[in-house]
Amino acid sequence: MRRMYAILALVLAASFSFHVRVRAERAEGVPAERVWGTGARGADIDVTGKWTFNVQTDAGGGTPTVTLKQDGEKLTGHYSSQVFGEQDVTGSVKGKDFKFEFNADVQGNALHVTYTGTVENKDSLKGTVDLGGLGQGTFTAKRQ
Repeated sequence: MRRMYAILALVLAASFSFHVRVRAERAEGVPAERVWGTGARGADIDVTGKWTFNVQTDAGGGTPTVTLKQDGEKLTGHYSSQVFGEQDVTGSVKGKDFKFEFNADVQGNALHVTYTGTVENKDSLKGTVDLGGLGQGTFTAKRQ
């Protein structure tokens, strides 16, 4: 009986080891702590990269491009759109939640824009945008 339990334990350990190795190999060179689902809670999240946003507000929609760099919980980057032009962004990531913001000048009016959202998976974001109290909207984003 002990021998059967020992064999079962070896088989389970081998299959677990194989599963972890296959997941790491599928990440194609990405460090294990940045592979979705392999690290500690929150360590999986890395929004670093170039994103195409689809923003919808009562005043209309747009498709800004946002390039983000995550360093731990700190978020920096660049926002580019026809409405707000080129802007540097700062923000944070905590678990699956993130927030970034920037100041823009629209037709001579200063505007503080805040994006707040959730990481849906490694290539997808969604959330809300606040246009300095003048309006609100929703967004989705896909990694390029």
